[in-house]
Amino acid sequence: MRIDEIVAQLGGQLLGTPDTQIRALAPLETAGPSDISFLANPKYRKQLDTTAAGAVIVGKGLTPPAGKSYVVCDAPYLYFARVAQLLHPEPQVKGGVDAAATVRSPIPASVRVEAGAHVAESVVLGEHVVVGAGSVIGAGSTIGAGTRLSANVTIYPDCVIGSDCRIHAGAVIGADGFGYAREQDGRWVKIPQTGRVVIGNDVEVGANTTIDRGAMDDTVIGDGVKLDNQIQIAHNVKIGAMTAIAGCVGIAGSTRIGARCMIGGQAGIIGHLEIADDVVVSAGTLVTKSIRKAGVYTANLPLQAHGDWVREFSHLRHLDAMAARIRELEKRLDKGEASS
Repeated sequence: MRIDEIVAQLGGQLLGTPDTQIRALAPLETAGPSDISFLANPKYRKQLDTTAAGAVIVGKGLTPPAGKSYVVCDAPYLYFARVAQLLHPEPQVKGGVDAAATVRSPIPASVRVEAGAHVAESVVLGEHVVVGAGSVIGAGSTIGAGTRLSANVTIYPDCVIGSDCRIHAGAVIGADGFGYAREQDGRWVKIPQTGRVVIGNDVEVGANTTIDRGAMDDTVIGDGVKLDNQIQIAHNVKIGAMTAIAGCVGIAGSTRIGARCMIGGQAGIIGHLEIADDVVVSAGTLVTKSIRKAGVYTANLPLQAHGDWVREFSHLRHLDAMAARIRELEKRLDKGEASS
């Protein structure tokens, strides 16, 4: 694809040779003459002097060296993402049901159901839905047009998934939430989980991510939410539109997360909390109380040598005693000043 054709579709200002041929995307340090790359952080400006890329996407206000083509735009990384979609569109899928699949509901002719998949009774599938090999869609579930399930996805009964979603391999949507009451003798009594999982449009669910159904109310994932791999979302959680959550995050039950939030990898959020819109939670942070105001929140310790950590933690264990001694010394000082 020529660079001027890309600019004609995506906008931006083209500097350099309009007929530069672009075949792939690559980082600045490894790109070749037929590759396009991007520079989003000005501190890597020197890489423009050495890159062999045929074209580079750069931000406004930068004066790039001569000798190659440039696309000048407001947001280079976003523009790069658009170019990636342009060069690597999703393959078109032909409708049809594999002979090794089981389908017990009427479905549109444009739907593809691959080998080993199972579509139960009373399921409603929109146009151009893809049900990957070995996937299971439980009775009474609804999946909107254009949504694609990869291999071995499990959708429990009565779940609702919107249009143009991507559900990756091994994801489990609608399993029972972790709900139990305890007998006096210690035995656990299971509480039936009678809610659903309701997922909006344009949602992506990563591989092996699990989203539990609600206990009585629904677990709700808003439009445009992006979930990485191996995330656990417990029963009755509500996640607002366009929030992104990185891998290995655990969200306990009945927590409400606002719109446009970003949750870093391996963060943990305990149950029954409220998190405002536009909150950023840093990787590895444990959120133990509600966050009422937009901003960036971090609560973790930096990596250090084990011996240093043991020594510093031993000091932390004595903080209460140290505080009591300081208060006692302050009282003595106050008495001394008063007597003088």
